[in-house]
Amino acid sequence: MKAISIGYHDVVEAITPSDDPLRRCPAHYTLDRPSFQTHLDAILTQAPKAVVSSIGKPRQWVDQVPIFLTFDDGAIGSYTCVAEELESRGWRGHFFVTTDWINKPDFMSPAQIRELHHRGHVIGSHTHSHPARMSNLSWDDLIREWSVSCQILSDILGEPMRVASVADGYYSRKVGQSAAAAGIQVLFNSEPVKSISTVDGCMILGRYSIKAGTPTSTTGAIASGALWPSLQQTGLWEAKKAMKALAGDSYLTVRKYILSTRQL
Repeated sequence: MKAISIGYHDVVEAITPSDDPLRRCPAHYTLDRPSFQTHLDAILTQAPKAVVSSIGKPRQWVDQVPIFLTFDDGAIGSYTCVAEELESRGWRGHFFVTTDWINKPDFMSPAQIRELHHRGHVIGSHTHSHPARMSNLSWDDLIREWSVSCQILSDILGEPMRVASVADGYYSRKVGQSAAAAGIQVLFNSEPVKSISTVDGCMILGRYSIKAGTPTSTTGAIASGALWPSLQQTGLWEAKKAMKALAGDSYLTVRKYILSTRQL
């Protein structure tokens, strides 16, 4: 079984500088609405027969590879920009919420999360505190991150939380196992692959990451199943994974500095 999952973060009406520590680091993942529209148009143009589906509608992706559009963190742009753009094209998205950020400035409220769910979008966990190196957490801390987040979202939606995504790209088999132990049935990570694997009964799906500078043609090519963008992202991912392993905690320090200089 395969799926093409495309991972976004925030979408805003217009890009403006921010001093909020929660928003500064992910700024290179933030798109303005016009740019986001062109990304969606590229999917329509370059993959006209593709099925943009949701993980909750498996009947729509039995006979062909589905496209899943995902949005991490739970920023307010998911409610004010993204949902409207998807719905205008007859699509639905997957919104993964960091529950400790709910109701904070520039992040969704419980009522907004509930409304997106009622409008047919998939709501999932993006952990509780968004830990910096999730794969290095102890088993108990991993269970806590998933369980607390899932319980908060379940209370908001009135139903069990079964879908999630890994924070900050630090995935390991232990992360998948802890998600399964917390009752999660579908987990998205950041590995740029189409293949779907299973860990303790939990489906593990990779994602192709879209950043502010990603050409729309690349997004369209990924959606169409083209080989070259897949190979390109896989090569970059493997190189970054090796750097993370070698640098340890210092990788995060260097990454944070580089991202901050891009916003000056």
